[in-house]
Amino acid sequence: MSSSDQQPRAVAVPSSQIGRMAGLSRMTAGIAGRSLMTGLSQLSRGQRPELRDMLLTPSNFEQFADQLARMRGAALKMGQLLSLDTGEVLPPELTQILKRLQADADHMPAAQLDASLRHAWGEDWSSLFERFDLQPMAAASIGQVHRGVTRDGRDLAIKIQYPGIAQSIDSDVDTMVALLRLTGLGPGKAQLSDLSQKAKQQLHEEADYLREAENLQRYATALAGRDGFCLPQVQADLGTPRVLAMSYVPGGSIEEVAALGQDQRNDIVERLLRLALDELFEFNLVQSDPNFANYRYDLQSDRIGLIDFGATRSIDGDLVKACRKLLRAALDLDRTAIRDGILDMGLVSPQTSKRHVTQIMRMIGALSVALLEKDRFDFASDDIVSRLQDSGMRLATDPEFKHVPPFDVLHLQRKFAGMYLLAKRLGANLSLRQLVEPYAS
Repeated sequence: MSSSDQQPRAVAVPSSQIGRMAGLSRMTAGIAGRSLMTGLSQLSRGQRPELRDMLLTPSNFEQFADQLARMRGAALKMGQLLSLDTGEVLPPELTQILKRLQADADHMPAAQLDASLRHAWGEDWSSLFERFDLQPMAAASIGQVHRGVTRDGRDLAIKIQYPGIAQSIDSDVDTMVALLRLTGLGPGKAQLSDLSQKAKQQLHEEADYLREAENLQRYATALAGRDGFCLPQVQADLGTPRVLAMSYVPGGSIEEVAALGQDQRNDIVERLLRLALDELFEFNLVQSDPNFANYRYDLQSDRIGLIDFGATRSIDGDLVKACRKLLRAALDLDRTAIRDGILDMGLVSPQTSKRHVTQIMRMIGALSVALLEKDRFDFASDDIVSRLQDSGMRLATDPEFKHVPPFDVLHLQRKFAGMYLLAKRLGANLSLRQLVEPYAS
């Protein structure tokens, strides 16, 4: 059975710097060894091996994904970000294998879990609970989630951070950056260096569960009075920087919505898209991680559960104004206003070449026509991603395009790309112009 077919397992998280570096080093050495054998095989057949072709093989991809699932932490988080790629940049084989990183990672064995909870709550932590499920509900990059019922009757979801993860963020990111440079999958050296520093900052923020609890409470205040959603409530008495206790949010995977009728699917996706627009233009507070696992749906109550707020970001008012301006320009297909809008947002700089500015404007223009001029937009059958693939590939691999947009802009791109992918997965069919028009003025 290939690693891409394996189910999550109980595997101890390497918690020391030395242990984590050793794991990543073994992964790198394994990839290098298999690449050498591939090159020698090609030479024996009279072929001239290319380094990129030697590195980017299915066996290397599987080893890459399998090791990240074992390591967890920042290494896995970056792999998950790569797996959101829609085909514009990464080879399709790598994208497919990395897709499993969006599912559950391996989880901690019982002994390591117990040690983490003893550190957080004391030696007799189990006395706090009437029931505590040792099998996690979910396991992700930075922590895993368990369900428990306290002695006073609270039904909780408890997020427990893997040991040593917060301390390993910088070294994990540096190792992943080195691999991206080796394979040539990442952007240019200067861009990758800038992005890695911002990634470290973001991951340190996500590893602070007290900060996530504050994000959740801020978001709950912003969402107050809006029907159709359900948020967990923070249980402050059980919270620590490495443990986040929340009320349990009922429901199944949001992807199960795909089995419902068209009208129900349309309604649920419209709610999610409207919420994403509200986050940007009304709340100025965006939950920027679009992983499908962060959404649940409860058929009985017809409510969408929102359950992860580690990547929540406040958006500056000037950026909100620039986004509104670009949205208005896109609706009007106003080329001059689009050019001004992408400059105001930081998608380009005054130093960006006219050729690259024109290329980005054409991509936005194509999106405008495809998304906003149709009476209804059929996400299931639309091929806009493939139609933009060539443009995206050329821009991403052009060594002369060195501009890195502001980090908040990258988060917004990630958020709305994720919303598009979810709408496509659920097969929605919506009038997008009617949906977005109120936000453009």
